[in-house]
Amino acid sequence: MVSQPIRDSQDDAVRPRAAQTHKRKDTMKLPAGILLLALMAALDAQAGVANNDPAAWRALALVKVNPSLAHATANDAFVARDVIVDPNGDQHVRFDRTYRGLRVIGGDLVVHATAGGFGGVSMMLARSIQLSILPNLSSDEAIVRAGVDFGTHFEDVPTASLVVYARIGEPRLAWEVMYAGTRADRTPTRMRYYIDANNGAILAHWDTIETGVPTVGTGHTLQSGSVQLGTQKNTRGYYEMKDPSRGGNYTTDMGNGFRGSGTLVVDADNVWGNYATTDRASVAADAHYGIGKTWDYYLAVHGRKGVANDGVGALGRVHYQKNYANAFWDDGCFCMTFGDGDGVVTNPFTAIDVTGHEMSHGVTSHTANLDYVGESGGLNEANSDIFGTMVEFYANNPQNPPNYLIGEKLFIGNTGNYALRSMFKPSLDGISPDCYPTTVRGRDQFQGLDVHYSSGVANHFFYLLAEGSVVPATNGFGLTPADLVCHGPSTLKGIGRDAASRIWYRALTVYMTSGTNYHDARVATLGAATDLYGATSTQHAAVAATWAALGVH
Repeated sequence: MVSQPIRDSQDDAVRPRAAQTHKRKDTMKLPAGILLLALMAALDAQAGVANNDPAAWRALALVKVNPSLAHATANDAFVARDVIVDPNGDQHVRFDRTYRGLRVIGGDLVVHATAGGFGGVSMMLARSIQLSILPNLSSDEAIVRAGVDFGTHFEDVPTASLVVYARIGEPRLAWEVMYAGTRADRTPTRMRYYIDANNGAILAHWDTIETGVPTVGTGHTLQSGSVQLGTQKNTRGYYEMKDPSRGGNYTTDMGNGFRGSGTLVVDADNVWGNYATTDRASVAADAHYGIGKTWDYYLAVHGRKGVANDGVGALGRVHYQKNYANAFWDDGCFCMTFGDGDGVVTNPFTAIDVTGHEMSHGVTSHTANLDYVGESGGLNEANSDIFGTMVEFYANNPQNPPNYLIGEKLFIGNTGNYALRSMFKPSLDGISPDCYPTTVRGRDQFQGLDVHYSSGVANHFFYLLAEGSVVPATNGFGLTPADLVCHGPSTLKGIGRDAASRIWYRALTVYMTSGTNYHDARVATLGAATDLYGATSTQHAAVAATWAALGVH
């Protein structure tokens, strides 16, 4: 919407010229014969381009000879907006009405014409309009009245124009005030207010931006089987991969390009994908499902409303570039992006622990904002691995069983022997450290090491804190409890995933800062454990013991 500057109520641009020549006696009635002649003249005068359709001409003629059926007076004019002709020749013409040059809100009507003549009128207007069009309230006053309801977060300049409000009850002179802004979920809002031009009351208001109706779709995903998806039905009858129940999270197809936001994924029947890459919607459904489950996890477990905790959904972009074997979060677009993999070794990067991982990078950026380098970068990456894994456990999808392996579903034909990272034994990748170094090389022990590897110590900490020194029942790689502990006895007792994740989340959101290192993370998690469970609690003792087992003191 292009907003125009507010004009004073005395300006001809707001008040119709005709209104300035009428006094309060302008509501007097005309004799019936003069009324009909005046009405016919008014109808003839307005027969312009909008009314050039033959059906519109015929409908206008029918109104001329039946003015009472349309509650029409000499002050009314009509402009055809739509024409429908049935197969049997019946015609239905929709008109907008004006009264002395002012739009009549609720004055629209449909004139029906049959082969035999007049077929009646459909309208809500209960009586003809007889009122003064001289307002007692100025446009500026009306804008202020509407602004009190809309609030201060508006964009552009509010506009006001005189109308007749006739949707409900007695027709009234009103100011139509338009405010523009943006909702919390980044949907634009164009709020329309009707302010009584005599007493300043708000007669009605609504948003002219028409959002879709929330629906539940079915995703036939590539990696998670058949799942439910939060979608919406738009005003054209199509379904969109946009989830109004989760802040407006939405998923787009990048078309294997790399610029822009992509194209919103739409569908005719709300069933998305075919369990294979032959349907591009299968991968989109995986991403949309994972994003929705991540939203649900943060809200249900931590009371967090979306990435920024403001109720605003995020964008997920799929089919990024060609053979792109990665995924990433970008604060610039408030979005996460997923490649299709190379199709030889890797699948599309839309597994649920990966979507949870990427979305959690957004959470980090809106909380501790851990610098993406060295120890703080390792903590940043570990935070995403931790919560990506917790999302996987929260979803508990049998097609993607939860575990402490990161990205195992990304590998084509994987039987469980490959993963991007293993939280219970990070060194299985051949690079990531299980424990904190004992050598003293300055404050940052992992400067120069890729953050995906320096994350190993924090990943290892979380696994041991949650599960204890217990080898996973599946994908244990032949390890023993002693292989999971760097220092001290191999009898660590876990406190459970729920308590461990709550401690880590509070540490991230309350105590960690951009430069937090591993020693600081120890202090942060001990502080979080104290806050949540007490300084003498089992949970607090477990945090201290786990860090000690990894060499962090």
